[in-house]
Amino acid sequence: MKLKQGLLDHPAVLSLLEQHHQAMKQYSPPESIHALDLSGLSQDSVSFWTLWFGDELAGCVAIKDLSATHAEIKSMRTATCFLRKGVARLLLEHLLLQAQQKGINRVSLETGSMEAFAPAHKLYQSFGFNICEPFADYTKDPHSLFMTKRL
Repeated sequence: MKLKQGLLDHPAVLSLLEQHHQAMKQYSPPESIHALDLSGLSQDSVSFWTLWFGDELAGCVAIKDLSATHAEIKSMRTATCFLRKGVARLLLEHLLLQAQQKGINRVSLETGSMEAFAPAHKLYQSFGFNICEPFADYTKDPHSLFMTKRL
């Protein structure tokens, strides 16, 4: 297992991000999709990691700085063949550790509110995330669930 930062131009990463965007389109109307595209993931305020088992991409996650002390989880995705094998948990543990090391004391996220997102909700709750009001530039949306955690 190896965590790598960046690699936004790697074909496997591009494919996983495309799968992520297609899945969002399957469950949410366009105005409720907040996934970052490549230019968004390439911004200086965003850190992006991938998790590899040998040469196989297992998943990815990003964190976007909203302020000096508040950050948002973005683009959390597990490759299909690695689902239910602890990949998301490993990525989230890494992201939270990185956030703490940067002095972030609050991490928030937006995810879908539909049943298809229930495994993600359970994962975040198991890490101590709680449902919250919209943050940053988000507004209330029946297709979105907002969660936050103090570090």
